[in-house]
Amino acid sequence: MAEAIVELRDIRVLFPVRSGNLLPGRPQKVVTAVDGVSFQVFSGEILAMVGESGCGKTTIGKTILRLIEPTQGEIWFRGEDITRVKKEQLRKLRSKIQVIYQDPYESLDPRQSIFDILAEPLMIFSPEISRSEMESRVISALEATGLLPAREIAERYPHHLSGGQRQRVAIAASLILEPDFLVTDEPVSMLDVSIRAEILKLMLDLREKKGLTYLFITHDLSLAWMISDRILVLYLGKIVEIGDAHSVIHDAKHPYTRALVSVIPLPQPKHDRQQIILEGETPSPIDIPPGCRFKPRCWLWKELNQPEICSQLEPGLKGNGSSEHSYACHF
Repeated sequence: MAEAIVELRDIRVLFPVRSGNLLPGRPQKVVTAVDGVSFQVFSGEILAMVGESGCGKTTIGKTILRLIEPTQGEIWFRGEDITRVKKEQLRKLRSKIQVIYQDPYESLDPRQSIFDILAEPLMIFSPEISRSEMESRVISALEATGLLPAREIAERYPHHLSGGQRQRVAIAASLILEPDFLVTDEPVSMLDVSIRAEILKLMLDLREKKGLTYLFITHDLSLAWMISDRILVLYLGKIVEIGDAHSVIHDAKHPYTRALVSVIPLPQPKHDRQQIILEGETPSPIDIPPGCRFKPRCWLWKELNQPEICSQLEPGLKGNGSSEHSYACHF
């Protein structure tokens, strides 16, 4: 097993609910965005984090980047607890932990040229760098992400580029400081389908060439299956299943994961497959139900005649004969 480059230990993230009608003595309500999440990301792997909107995926990614402070728990990077490091130490760490955002139309400054966008991190983290070396690294980053001719692209502005080209610039900007670990937050969801495969292939090629490690955030389980080594499934701020991609897709244990897998489109299905359509809405993170938080929508709970344990006890992660595949379900 490769070493863990990033490890989260019992991370909780709570956000207070703003209310102008809070009565004296009444406790303030909170949004439980992330609730006791622990996992590792191993060096050189792609760990896909999957779940529907509002489940806590982006919050976890921002917490690793220390853009959001955890309410509880620890974040370890290369064997060092970075949860509460000082600003100067955190500044040095940011060159090794980078992010690729979802929307290349919003993540690039329209007032800067492509050269300035890529050169800015170098000026911040390596102020002693010479102009010639800076130009060389910017051109190399553009060439590595397939933006050719690189010198011509460097002179352009974001509005001169297509969506796919903009996302390549965003990837180049995240790689300019030669990081070890990348948080990629829905990096292809804003792109045309024809462009997505190119960007995904680029990310896989860069992993091989530069030894990168990815936390790949997505709501698309079929995409996670295609690109990742392991899959982590989130529901309402909690991990409900985690394991290698093949096991999670072909031998899903949690009823939520099984429902997601059942609706993955198949180009040429050899046999009819029963789709599991979840009913009802996800409970509010302000008022999480007792016991299993998936119970109000759980088809298995209904099939088993609503066993009491699901209402009384929240299931923890348990293995299925192997620590490599764990799930949080009593049944």
